[in-house]
Amino acid sequence: MSTTLHSYGFGLASKNAGGEVIEVFYPQPVIKPEAACAELLLKAADVEPAGCGSKTLDRAQQAQLAEALAAAGDREASALLQEMEQDEVLLCVLGQNQAPASIAEGFLKLHLLSHRLARPHELNLDGLFAVLRNLAWTNEGPVDLDELPARQLAARLRGEVLDVQSVDKFPKMTNYVVPRGVRIADTARVRLGAYIGEGTTVMHEGFVNFNAGTLGTAMIEGRISAGVVVGEESDLGGGCSTMGTLSGGGTQIISVGRNCLIGANAGIGFPLADGCIVEAGLYVTAGTKVCLLDKNGSVIKTVKALELSELQNHLFRRNSVNGAVECVPLKSAISLNEDLHSHN
Repeated sequence: MSTTLHSYGFGLASKNAGGEVIEVFYPQPVIKPEAACAELLLKAADVEPAGCGSKTLDRAQQAQLAEALAAAGDREASALLQEMEQDEVLLCVLGQNQAPASIAEGFLKLHLLSHRLARPHELNLDGLFAVLRNLAWTNEGPVDLDELPARQLAARLRGEVLDVQSVDKFPKMTNYVVPRGVRIADTARVRLGAYIGEGTTVMHEGFVNFNAGTLGTAMIEGRISAGVVVGEESDLGGGCSTMGTLSGGGTQIISVGRNCLIGANAGIGFPLADGCIVEAGLYVTAGTKVCLLDKNGSVIKTVKALELSELQNHLFRRNSVNGAVECVPLKSAISLNEDLHSHN
């Protein structure tokens, strides 16, 4: 029976003064390596088959593993390990897709998402918030919050300022990976663990959380909350919002289909089917009562918005006379401005 491995990565870890790993950078994570390499990696990490774990490799162990990987046919992994050539390189292996049990495992899964090796909801991220540390992300890298005052003082004594860019459990994605074919106007607004499809433009007010993102060409000027996936050729207008499941105890997974438009300052709290539009300023939650109209403007029925989540090519609007939320058939599909995305 051949050995299988879900994923692995060679990483450079940041540690606090106590020697604890607080963050890991994986320049080239791998998913589903060949069986021959999987056996070598599990042995090097001292992990049982189907298990998960990490180990710090010294230079001698790195050289030995690089040689073995090359002999097994994985020259790319061998070359990366030789290129890193540090006193300590962290090897993290995931024998299966189980909930992350360490910072090394959590950061590996976030890298897999942002490297487009796994799509949102394909990885088990249960308990990730409890695993990761709240850190100060600075121009000198991540800093343990207990050590921040001393680091700030040390910088001032050198005549410098330690720039604290954020205090969070998640760093910005572009400090770890910049996916091919994207434009991101404000990199601080895209977290590591976001999946940004090729051809996507994220404008200054756009935001993309972890385990969320776009599957292809898209214009993002609004908020993509954790767990939300946006289909190709869709446009999220300025200030609009998609409701995630991290807050409020909700379990409904929100998504935006292909060729959709959510207008400026609008929002959704239910899955939006392909080809739909939500007019500017209208927020439609799963429980919003919606009047479904036919092409002649007659009311077919009044239902909760969630019951319309599979209805394609419709416009959600508010009746300017009586205030009712209506859903009407669209006569034509929307399309993005190709010039905005073709040269990403």
